[in-house]
Amino acid sequence: MEIDDLRTFVEVADAGGVTPAAQRLGVSKSMVSRRIARLEAELGVQLVARTTRGIALTEEGATFRDYAARISAEIDAARETILPAGELRGRIRVAAPLSFGPTHFAPVLSQMARRHPQLQVISCYTDRFVDLITEGFDCAIRIGYLPDSNLVARRVGPLYGRFVASPEYVAANGSPETPDELLKHEALMQGTETWQVTDGDQVLNIRPQGRFKADNGVALLAAALEGLGIARLPNGLTDQHVASRELVEVMPKYPPPTAGIFVVRPPGQHPAKKVRVLTEMLIECFDSGSS
Repeated sequence: MEIDDLRTFVEVADAGGVTPAAQRLGVSKSMVSRRIARLEAELGVQLVARTTRGIALTEEGATFRDYAARISAEIDAARETILPAGELRGRIRVAAPLSFGPTHFAPVLSQMARRHPQLQVISCYTDRFVDLITEGFDCAIRIGYLPDSNLVARRVGPLYGRFVASPEYVAANGSPETPDELLKHEALMQGTETWQVTDGDQVLNIRPQGRFKADNGVALLAAALEGLGIARLPNGLTDQHVASRELVEVMPKYPPPTAGIFVVRPPGQHPAKKVRVLTEMLIECFDSGSS
């Protein structure tokens, strides 16, 4: 029984189809189908059944899925144990934010791939919260304030932010000095979120209003540069523009509270070595407090 066949079956079961499983594994759909057929032939039972919506596990397949997942995990752990110190093999799938990931996290992932030439690094950049388990990710890098979940989170560094606007917006509309004044301005937001501001040791919640909304920080940055309103953005996105005076900081006495950069992974007793290594590299890069 081939470990690749077991791992492929688990991916098909979790992804709900051959096509998404092939995308996760980085192989062709025909390869996935051949591995499933080979596994079914060796076991002498049908594990999956095709439906109009993709595939469904048979009763035997549903039972076998958990065993196959445990066997795959045990083999991965065994391989990690006997590998030379520091060496990584296999594959790591990482989800990272679109707003911050390509500029700040992609270099770390690239460095990881360079250090470990036998490791396949697959990254996905999106500002939606991916379902790590259903979508087959080993971990995700997330920024901001984490909602409660059953995922295991490790903080790898701070994330500082500020409120910014263009000089043209400030000239036309003034610069808010207090949270109450901020409520009278056009806010550039990702949705209908509550903004937090610090007042000394206190954190205040305010609900700004605005007509321009976008699902990622890069788009909000563009809107701020065009003078459409005030945006709350990480320093890493605004430092260059503040230095060039394309943007100015507003309400500096009431900045956003310090957020965080986190690595989150599915629940389990011990993280995989590849996730531990990535976490350590991110801490080395971002825990200096400069983000």
